[in-house]
Amino acid sequence: MRLSAGVRERVAAVHGGAALPERLRLYDGWAARYEQDVAALEYRAPHLAAASLAFAFPAPPAEARLLDVACGTGLVARELHRRGFRLLHGVDGSAGMLERARSTGLYRQLQRCVLGREPLPAPAEHYDAVTVVGALGEGQVPSTALPELLRVTKPGGFLCLTTRSNPSNLRYKAELEAALERLERQGAWQKVLAQEVERWERATSEEESTQGTGYISGVVYVYQKCPVPPVEEG
Repeated sequence: MRLSAGVRERVAAVHGGAALPERLRLYDGWAARYEQDVAALEYRAPHLAAASLAFAFPAPPAEARLLDVACGTGLVARELHRRGFRLLHGVDGSAGMLERARSTGLYRQLQRCVLGREPLPAPAEHYDAVTVVGALGEGQVPSTALPELLRVTKPGGFLCLTTRSNPSNLRYKAELEAALERLERQGAWQKVLAQEVERWERATSEEESTQGTGYISGVVYVYQKCPVPPVEEG
């Protein structure tokens, strides 16, 4: 089944070259239709990211404090909640998206924050895990924001990040992966996994499709902030 023209237009608008105030306005206007549209896109990133983070987590996560950056309407929170995460905080730049996220009742705390333009509203080494699902892309959160994500993560804590591998995002993806590798060389974190996933979501144009499949691919990264705690014996 073909994607509707409305879905294609709304996705193209938020991923276009609009200035930040206009892009946030577009997200505010999209909030009411967002979950319906991403269902039509068969958008798998929230499920894949939450599953990857839960797999990496060494202990039952109920007491782990987690920050969901660019939380949108709460799709990632739903997936995390299913996997036992309960202490969820969220930030997003869109007031409309935050209103929808608040209605889920899954977050202990929600605040407006435009990552890349302002610091996260949290003290250093505050979170056991941080997620950024769907917002690391061309014209969205810049790769220069990675140190700020690290700042609020506890030593030994996990960061789960995603990006797309479609043609219009390949330049950003290369910049992101260079930044990820640079921080690893500097000893800031170590890579737990980097998983390329086909059929990440449906493509909105033939040009964006992976080898004519009608879908685009994407990748999930999980990193652990150094120093990593030693494994307890016994």
